[in-house]
Amino acid sequence: MTAHLTTSISSLPPGHGEPGGSGRRRPPRFPPPALVVVAHGSRDPRAPSTVRALLERVRALRPGLPVHLGHIELNEPFLTDTLAGLHARGTGRAVLVPLLFGRGHHVKQDIPGTAAASPLPTRVAAPLGPHPLLVDALQARLTEAGWHTPADGATRRASAVVLAAAGSRDPESRADTARTAELLAQRLGVPVVPAYASAAAPTVPEALRALAGRGRHRVAVASCFTAPGRFATECAAASPWITAAPLGTHPALARLLLHRYHQARTAPTPAPTSPAPA
Repeated sequence: MTAHLTTSISSLPPGHGEPGGSGRRRPPRFPPPALVVVAHGSRDPRAPSTVRALLERVRALRPGLPVHLGHIELNEPFLTDTLAGLHARGTGRAVLVPLLFGRGHHVKQDIPGTAAASPLPTRVAAPLGPHPLLVDALQARLTEAGWHTPADGATRRASAVVLAAAGSRDPESRADTARTAELLAQRLGVPVVPAYASAAAPTVPEALRALAGRGRHRVAVASCFTAPGRFATECAAASPWITAAPLGTHPALARLLLHRYHQARTAPTPAPTSPAPA
């Protein structure tokens, strides 16, 4: 009986008796879109190595997912070259995830423009901020630097945090940084003031002076930067107390990159725009 059963099953047509099968072949499974992490680029040699280490964390979280790197400027591989290489190797699709924290010019113009010029079908994900996972990483780096939210009221009233970010002239980028500061303040229980290394006000020294004028002298600086570089170094130099390290390879940042990838991958395809009537 056992031999007869085995022979009978082996003689069935492909797909029959498989989970979900009804005598029909399963549709082919297409590989997932490649994840292209888009970094800004830096003259500081520590920045590219930090970004590559972060990508290794992403790969460890999603084995088998193709993960690639493209820079906007200053470092190779450039995003244009990464997309061209993927297309030449027959990659079907890609999702571009900005390793940036707000909706500035790079996110709204440079990256979509490069994607549109590539023959490779792509989607562009949202920037990393604001998001609770970003706040997880910021809070963890502050704690590593020595931050503890004070328990007594007097010390709490003297405490605050400056959220140091790159800065942008785009008001939506500043709104994203302000929202990240609000989320961090909710976690820490003290005021968090957004400040910028360039292109926007207040600067980190200006924010520190304003807080001191309000009687807040126990002020830490949270670094909303991916990697060491000029901006992170300048902001740390202005700090009167503790400064958190850049976010680097924090696990929450790796999870956030995958979250943005999944969001963009599963978002509905935008309907084509109808031409305006003549």
